[in-house]
Amino acid sequence: MTADSPSIPDTPRPRDTHGWRWAPAWVLTFVALWPAPGYAEGVMVLGALAAIVRLLLGRFRGGTRLLSGGAWALTSALFAAYWLPQAISAIDAVDMPRALREAAVDLRYLPFLWLVAAAVANAHARRTTFNGLAVIVAIWTLDALAQVVFGTSPLFWGLDQLKQLVSGRPMCTLEQVAGIDRLSGFLGPCNRKLGMVMASLSPFLLFAAARRLETLGWLLAAGAVGIVVLLAGARAAWITYALVLVASGWRLLGLRRMLGVLAAGALVLTLLAVSSTQVRDRVTLTTRALAADESGVDTALSGRAQIWSAAVCMVVQHPINGVGARGFREAYPACDRGPGQRPEWGQGPAFHAHQIVLEILSETGIIGLLLWLAGAALAIRAWRYATPQAKERARPAMLALAVTVFPLNTHLAFYSTFWGGLTLMLAALYAGSLLARDEE
Repeated sequence: MTADSPSIPDTPRPRDTHGWRWAPAWVLTFVALWPAPGYAEGVMVLGALAAIVRLLLGRFRGGTRLLSGGAWALTSALFAAYWLPQAISAIDAVDMPRALREAAVDLRYLPFLWLVAAAVANAHARRTTFNGLAVIVAIWTLDALAQVVFGTSPLFWGLDQLKQLVSGRPMCTLEQVAGIDRLSGFLGPCNRKLGMVMASLSPFLLFAAARRLETLGWLLAAGAVGIVVLLAGARAAWITYALVLVASGWRLLGLRRMLGVLAAGALVLTLLAVSSTQVRDRVTLTTRALAADESGVDTALSGRAQIWSAAVCMVVQHPINGVGARGFREAYPACDRGPGQRPEWGQGPAFHAHQIVLEILSETGIIGLLLWLAGAALAIRAWRYATPQAKERARPAMLALAVTVFPLNTHLAFYSTFWGGLTLMLAALYAGSLLARDEE
């Protein structure tokens, strides 16, 4: 270039339009480590700290390159709807030190939600995250089916051998697995959440299979996951998965073929009730709900009628802000209607209400329920006013979140570390994908 040649301006360095590129890998690592909850929580905390540090170093500038303004607002509002009831309930909780500690520790969920939403904030990141979740669920399904055939989960066996090599102790003791005959899969026999986890995350696999192989892919994935959910033995998971099948298959199959799928599912349940002791016991237990006496209903619900009665007692005694998040077990003895009787679940107090509405009311009171309803209203409003393209890309996460918090079911504890983290992850995936930066 000669001296009098016109100068060529320097090409500006392109901005990172994909936000934090490591966010999808972080989310997938967090999910993959669920069999080892301590490590999974460690990954979650480290990711949340990294998010806070990076935002502070950047003085929160350039935030719209990470998330859209709507995604920032919705994830923060959903966090507030979850955390504020917990913080308010700690004011006069039955175990105030623990309630305050839990509320302080759960502040980590705010950057956690931001980071999960960033993992689906654009088309490339969302494709990586959703496909990765589908692959993880597919691997868990094949592993559980292998346990049906061989009697042992290969994934859990490998993890157990690794833990014994490192610490000299197994992941499950004999006392923990005594009397357990459910399919446990990668989580192991001392962690009976397989059915609930598979049912809640199944939309990611079903939608991915339908996208790849259309109807055939959906049918194969639905059948494989369905067998695992049925054999896992949790009747709440059966209801959750039935909702997933109806919501995901209706648009793909149409009314007639969808009814055929449901009929086939009922046939499989009948065959398993004949051939599988654990499924037969769950079906027999369910039929006891038809008994006219109260004890028959309580037996059919595995003691939940007794738990729900205690939850109502707590609501009456602490209507404003509840007994405190995670304070159910401390408040239970005072509301136990049969203190001298052996409960259906065995020994000891109930740990939580086993039902989302009763859990919120008993532990966080009317204030908590109103805040949760406000969060739900914001999530529904965002869906209502979203474009058809936004709804389509967020559909797997929306369905997973909706069936997980479906109120006409029984549930795990939403203020526990594991199930609370899973639910908030789904909420962030929903907000981040629905309000993604694809149109910008």
